[in-house]
Amino acid sequence: MPNTRDVIAGSTVLITGAARGMGELYARRAVAAGAARIALWDVDEATATALAAELSRSGTDARAYRVDVSRSEDVRDGVARTLADFDRVDVLINNAGIVRGSLFWEHDPERDIELTMRINTLAAMWLTRELLPGMIADTSRPKRILNVASAAGTLANPHMSVYAASKWAMIGWSDSVRLELGREGHRHVKVTTFCPSYVSTGMFAGARGPLLTPIMTPRQATRAAWDGMIAGRAMVTKPWTVKLAMALRGVLPTPLWDVIADRVFHVYSSMDHFTGRPGA
Repeated sequence: MPNTRDVIAGSTVLITGAARGMGELYARRAVAAGAARIALWDVDEATATALAAELSRSGTDARAYRVDVSRSEDVRDGVARTLADFDRVDVLINNAGIVRGSLFWEHDPERDIELTMRINTLAAMWLTRELLPGMIADTSRPKRILNVASAAGTLANPHMSVYAASKWAMIGWSDSVRLELGREGHRHVKVTTFCPSYVSTGMFAGARGPLLTPIMTPRQATRAAWDGMIAGRAMVTKPWTVKLAMALRGVLPTPLWDVIADRVFHVYSSMDHFTGRPGA
């Protein structure tokens, strides 16, 4: 099994949503593991630039790129600028995401529905499609793709219809690409799908963790995702109750599962007091 140094040392890492939160923590892990180059993509150019300057003092060539991943033309331009600077990408972390918590019929069609699907799902597809042919062609070192999905993509939940839809799509696409790479013999490229429950980044402010499902810290979440990515595991679910809920939902009749999810685990009320990050 490869270790962090085998995969990361001397590599070029690209992270979306990299200016703060889990994206920043992935970047710091990459520096600690000896990454040679890091591309920090974010719409917050000032914060990403400050982070790049700090990380570069360690000897890593870290550069910030203002990219709005909700726009396919921005993604293509960002790839062109990144490859002009760094020539290749060895590790891709599709971390950017947003959340909108509301009743479905209260969502704004463009500002909520379309934007969520663009950032949470299409952006990862667009970016991976741009970079994957090069990653496949370069067999000189291991390649990794980490797609940050969510436990919301495994279970339906009130007040999360659009967010859940974006993450269900992410999971299906991500794992399908993993299978395609394996069947076509491109085994040096590994795809990992990360499905955490609530993480205290501020995005889910007001949400309450279901029974036996504590809200994880960003450090706990990024450590689990990072270790799974390095090992090339297909899927990482955290905490353990995510996998339990997936199993129960798969074997129980829907009416019975609805009762258990609502009255026992309190999954269906976990977003009742959601506020989200102010100003997001």
